[in-house]
Amino acid sequence: MSSNDGVNIMTASITTTCCIAGGGPAGMMLGYLLARGGVQTVVLEKHEDFLRDFRGDTVHPSTLEVMHELGLLDGLLKVPHQKLERLSGWFGTNRIDIADFTGLKVRCPYIAFMPQWDFLNFLAAEGRRFPLLKVMMKAEATELIREQGRVAGVQVQTEQGMTEIRANLTVAADGRHSRLRELAGLELREQGAPIDVLWFRVKRDDGRFDQTLAHVGEGKILITLDRGDYWQCAYVIPKGGAEQTRQRGLEAFRTDVGSIAEELAPHMDEIKSWDDVKLLEVKVNRLEQWSMPGLLCIGDAAHAMSPVGGVGVNLAIQDAVATANLLGEALLKGDLTDDDLLKVQHRRLFPTRTTQAFQVVMQNRILNPVLSGSNAELEPPLPLRLLSRHRWLRGMAARAVGLGVRPEHVMWPVNGEK
Repeated sequence: MSSNDGVNIMTASITTTCCIAGGGPAGMMLGYLLARGGVQTVVLEKHEDFLRDFRGDTVHPSTLEVMHELGLLDGLLKVPHQKLERLSGWFGTNRIDIADFTGLKVRCPYIAFMPQWDFLNFLAAEGRRFPLLKVMMKAEATELIREQGRVAGVQVQTEQGMTEIRANLTVAADGRHSRLRELAGLELREQGAPIDVLWFRVKRDDGRFDQTLAHVGEGKILITLDRGDYWQCAYVIPKGGAEQTRQRGLEAFRTDVGSIAEELAPHMDEIKSWDDVKLLEVKVNRLEQWSMPGLLCIGDAAHAMSPVGGVGVNLAIQDAVATANLLGEALLKGDLTDDDLLKVQHRRLFPTRTTQAFQVVMQNRILNPVLSGSNAELEPPLPLRLLSRHRWLRGMAARAVGLGVRPEHVMWPVNGEK
């Protein structure tokens, strides 16, 4: 509701222990974990549903292990998904085997491809078991409430008007373009990304295409994700190259994709216009400081990841688990301190920094030379050749991609649900 001069009027006020802005993987998982442990929690999602163009579809073994620890794995695996047990690609005419997840000592030694909206809907449905969890859709945090030098909550735009949510802790899990991070004035350190991605889908013919993930051709890189009856495709381009690609024309784009993955060529006419091709601007960055009194940033709001390895979703989940483990008891008792918030960054900074360093190396040493034409002979780099030759190295790669650096486990509450 608003007054006649167009100024928003505050229509309601809510008090809670923790308010989480953002209903993505980090926000929904943290909301679930806190409410499970007895902490009153509100999750804000600015859209009316979880359908987004660039929600990552990869659920890695680390996340599946967390779901097992929560007793949710059997239910999750009933949601339609596809399994990827081995990671491989074509580098010119050379097939390269990169990672073998089958040797991981986990419940699910594979990557599950599942639409992220299905994963989030599943978490939301399971979270309804906890009366302390409130998920508000079409509710966008637009301003921080500051009192006595600390964040005391947020102002929220809802269908009914402006709502004030006061909380002991506000968590910014609102993505790589975080509004709350900007309002807080927290500074990002850019790691650099020489690539962007054009995102589209085409029909999948059973039996005519294997599960190869990456296709590297002369000046071209294509990633294909098996989504059952269609391929979700990521066409990698040089940073800022989207307009040049469009100027060459849609037919040239169709031809380029078909030349690197011939099995897709018969279906490229499904791309009717550029409206069917979405641009994902790749960013690799992280905050120097993840928190300030009353506010904590996690997930993409704290660190945007490259799509290399598809690990962004799973790092966000790991952030949420670590946050619940480190802060849950203090939130429950009402004695959370500013030093407690620093513990989350101290715990999660090393995995973030290490993963981003790996992604930057992959971008600069493998992807960029292909796109720039400096690897015109398409000779697979030595690390990829070694991975393909040695199974034990593929096992190490699987652990790095599938479990990550310092994987988190559900430790709070100690005796299960409260």
